[in-house]
Amino acid sequence: MLTPVCCKQAAPAHRNTHREVRPHTHFAKEQGSFCFCTCFLTGCYYPFFVLPSNVFTACSFVDEIRDENPRKTTISAENEVEAQKLANNYKFGFRKWKSHVTERPFEDRSNIVKELYSELNVIKPYSVGSLFTCGNVLYVFLFGWWIALVYVLVGLLMFLTVFGIPYAKLCWKLSCYFLWPFGKSIEKASVSVAAYSVKILQDNSNLEAEEDGKPSSPLLLPTPVGETIEEPTERPQNDHYWWRVSTYIWLLVGYPLLAITHSVLCLISWMLVFTIPVAKMSTKTLHTILLIPPEHVHISQATETQEHESRVILCCYHAVNLYYYKYTVDGINVFAVNLLLLVIVSLVIGYVDKSNEFVSSEVKFATAVSSIIPLSYYIGMGIASISAQSNFAVGAVVNATFGSITELTFYITALVRGHHQGNKCLQEIVKAALTGTLLGCILFIPGICMIIGGLRHSEQRFNSRSAGVSSSLLFISVGGVFAPTLFSKAYGNLVCEDCTNSTGTNSSGSFTPLVYTISILLPVSYIIGLIFTLKTHSHIYDIHVGDGTGHLGASVHWSRWRALLILIVATVLMSACADLTTEHIQPILSHSSISQYFIGVTVLAMVPEIPEIVNGVQFALQNTISLSFEVGSCIAVQVCMIQIPILVLFNIFYDVGFVLIFSDLHLWASIFSVIVVNYIFMDGKSDYFQGTALVVVYLILLALYYFAPSPSGC
Repeated sequence: MLTPVCCKQAAPAHRNTHREVRPHTHFAKEQGSFCFCTCFLTGCYYPFFVLPSNVFTACSFVDEIRDENPRKTTISAENEVEAQKLANNYKFGFRKWKSHVTERPFEDRSNIVKELYSELNVIKPYSVGSLFTCGNVLYVFLFGWWIALVYVLVGLLMFLTVFGIPYAKLCWKLSCYFLWPFGKSIEKASVSVAAYSVKILQDNSNLEAEEDGKPSSPLLLPTPVGETIEEPTERPQNDHYWWRVSTYIWLLVGYPLLAITHSVLCLISWMLVFTIPVAKMSTKTLHTILLIPPEHVHISQATETQEHESRVILCCYHAVNLYYYKYTVDGINVFAVNLLLLVIVSLVIGYVDKSNEFVSSEVKFATAVSSIIPLSYYIGMGIASISAQSNFAVGAVVNATFGSITELTFYITALVRGHHQGNKCLQEIVKAALTGTLLGCILFIPGICMIIGGLRHSEQRFNSRSAGVSSSLLFISVGGVFAPTLFSKAYGNLVCEDCTNSTGTNSSGSFTPLVYTISILLPVSYIIGLIFTLKTHSHIYDIHVGDGTGHLGASVHWSRWRALLILIVATVLMSACADLTTEHIQPILSHSSISQYFIGVTVLAMVPEIPEIVNGVQFALQNTISLSFEVGSCIAVQVCMIQIPILVLFNIFYDVGFVLIFSDLHLWASIFSVIVVNYIFMDGKSDYFQGTALVVVYLILLALYYFAPSPSGC
């Protein structure tokens, strides 16, 4: 009997790519004692010297080798802190985070990103293209016409003061500028010294003196007799600027009106994000251009490169830049910064207008729920920052505690309010939100990531073994959470005080110990999963930090103490928003024709997870689909193994009537979802068709909830 020769030996070029050499039994061709298996990379046949009876054994032998050597994941980052954050993304129980927690070297960033942070004071006439773009035309209709009109009116006002005529002329010039500022530059005109004459002798001698082998200054070259030369010199503002009457008239009459106008313009354009260049232009005008002497302001067409670009104060070519969604402020995405205003508005109208005289309950509910989105972002950023700068134990504790704080805050607030009001409907809403989070994380998040990633990359591969660990924990989690519900189906209604099963025996006494037992076993399983994936079997993920990672000191956006402070503040604000949400949800539940189940599994379940969905989509676009799957799996496992046991524990110390029994629809929808997603994950590859299947299943389940009758008591 001849010894089998594996593809690794037959194809030395692919020696280290066990995943790529894939024998297919239906392609194997038996020729005497030879078996040919095809290479996945080249499509070539490689021989196996084997007896005919062992053809399929040899192919299975290579398959086992491939499975025992999962694909290695190599991490390369700018610094060690960033590498630690990326490594945490692959760890079980750690929140997956896409954004940087350290400052990236500006010189290493793309030209598109560098353009976002420019000061709008560079003249570049040959590289901007046409100025008649849709964004610039939109600027005229949104901002340009009324800004120009304000400048005309302020100019008339300054003209009537007589002393402010110079500023009136400035306002009229700026009126024309802001109507169409593109391709124009505002410069601070230089002040020239007195002109003087230089007389040169009329001779044919060479006057080009050289010093140290270098030509002398051009001022020493032959110049016609009587030519006047002016030497421009940069000087600060006129010394008599603050002694003028016109200055104080301008600061008391004209400047305040324009300050209000530019403040409104800056706020609107900043909130729209993509028009941030307009906000920059407005800010620079307000604190620079309007505070220098009017005779020093010079407006011209930016068609030629200026000799002294340092004199250029403002030069804008485009009002809209679609890449501003990448813009960050101290490491925080601009959308999260802008949505903080929504949090403030939500708290003000919620706690000031208690009687709903000015704002309805529906508006308060919508603003309170939407406020959870930026707060979830800040909590995620804080968790990622602390984990990246800490060891494994600290990172695991922070992720286990603060990772579920968003959902737990809402659940506990709703249960307490429902208990005080004697309203069992809020308890059903909490259960619907728990189930909706499970369904969204199991079906929707992986599905939408598969679709978007599959449209950009035809097929994406992932480590099926590591995905199998998450799938196993999902089975344990869902089985444990719904075990009391299955128990109640088998032995009768366990909520009543005197329950009998089909045999006529009392079974109510078995319910409470069962719930407590499950609430203990689930967190224990979570801890075992942490130890298994992060300590004893960490080779499953095979994370390797590449040599390209820098080892210099990283400049983090948030230190550990700052991140902890932000976590605490965001948690307090989250509690306030959750309180407002539960307070103003009742009118919606009472007057809405939509099933309360549907509201729970959609709005209340998925809105807090929007930052996680964005992270998952970004991972999929970067062809790391495994992280997209881990985003949903991590949340689903935490719901079952941490959040629900904490709710049961909370009910022990503060009885709010929370009973761990779910409706039949919750039960079968969750079990069916786990079975479907495990079937999808088996082959270790994904495409947009599989993602579409998951999303369609999710939408079918939502349709069931939409048409389902409301729970009893609602």
